[in-house]
Amino acid sequence: MTATLTPSRISAAQLVAALSVRDLTDPAAGPHALQALLGAAVDALAARWGCAVEVHRPSPLVAVEDNYDRLGYAPAAATRAGRYSRYVSDTVMLRSHTSAGVPPALRGLAARPGPPADVLLVLPGLTHRRDVVDRLHVGTPHQLDLWRITRDAPVRVPDLLDMVDALVTAVLPGARWRAEPAEHPYTTDGLQVDVRTADGWVELAECGLAAPHVLRRAGLDPARHTGLALGMGLDRALMLRKGVPDIRLLRAEDPRIAGQMLDLAPWRPVSALPPVRRDLSIVLDGPVVDPELLGDRVRTALGARADALESLDVLAATPHEDLPTPARTRLGTRPGQLNVLLRLVLRPVDRTLTDAEANAVRDRVYAAVHEGPHHEWAAC
Repeated sequence: MTATLTPSRISAAQLVAALSVRDLTDPAAGPHALQALLGAAVDALAARWGCAVEVHRPSPLVAVEDNYDRLGYAPAAATRAGRYSRYVSDTVMLRSHTSAGVPPALRGLAARPGPPADVLLVLPGLTHRRDVVDRLHVGTPHQLDLWRITRDAPVRVPDLLDMVDALVTAVLPGARWRAEPAEHPYTTDGLQVDVRTADGWVELAECGLAAPHVLRRAGLDPARHTGLALGMGLDRALMLRKGVPDIRLLRAEDPRIAGQMLDLAPWRPVSALPPVRRDLSIVLDGPVVDPELLGDRVRTALGARADALESLDVLAATPHEDLPTPARTRLGTRPGQLNVLLRLVLRPVDRTLTDAEANAVRDRVYAAVHEGPHHEWAAC
């Protein structure tokens, strides 16, 4: 690994838990609407171009070099830090994006005596990251990378826009889209693709022309090979397609919900369950609250219970220096720490928690994140 950052490693238990999460895009694990959405996207592009299609499903354990270095990430890029990425060792990690599978796929093309002159590389699957807790985010989102690689038939920006149009039409029929300039270490002429929804513009994908350095490092001559590169969050795309309001519904086991996750028909709401709220006053080592790291710590602490947590919100964060003296004494804060008010919104998708169950979740969260000397609740 060439990064100057020293990453922290996940535990063996965390690794086992991560590898146990079902990949909803994989038919081998059972049917799911994500597979229908994936199929629609791939079929549309293959029909538009008449190209070969290759689906790659490599292990989620990847070389750090493939996840970062061979895609062009700088050695000191912030995304390499342990607060974002899940390292297993100094050289192996759980992929943080499906783009980590692109360098090996390109190397495979380069190693063939007669690779196709026009091929669409399809790389779907789970990714692993630290993220906030709300109805739109999980720590293991599904992503899709689509890379069209051509030989002796250069593709350009108009071809990229044609790719976007075909993809949006297939995934979100009738949706308006726009493309704004964006930078990625593995593309040139990068774009962010947004679609119009009832709540305004929402990001759907990012794309660009395959960067020559990525092709060259894989053994493909950029003078002969060019490419289109696009990455899309499949969970968000499916939620937009079906009108699903909460990402946890994609994995719900309630038959009323799970049955709706087998096709692309519009979402039919099930009975709304009342939320249970619990507020916590905790102490964190400062100087600021990191919502993504906090969300990851809470998910890890709750384990199988994490599906009960609809959202985790920071209502207030007060530095030790700004706290009244009685509050400092009660909390036992010291300089550099924060008193943080958290709100847990607890609402499993299939039932309402009892007070005792809600308190048990609250206690476990408190024990996992509170860093002060005085404890108000004990872990369950």
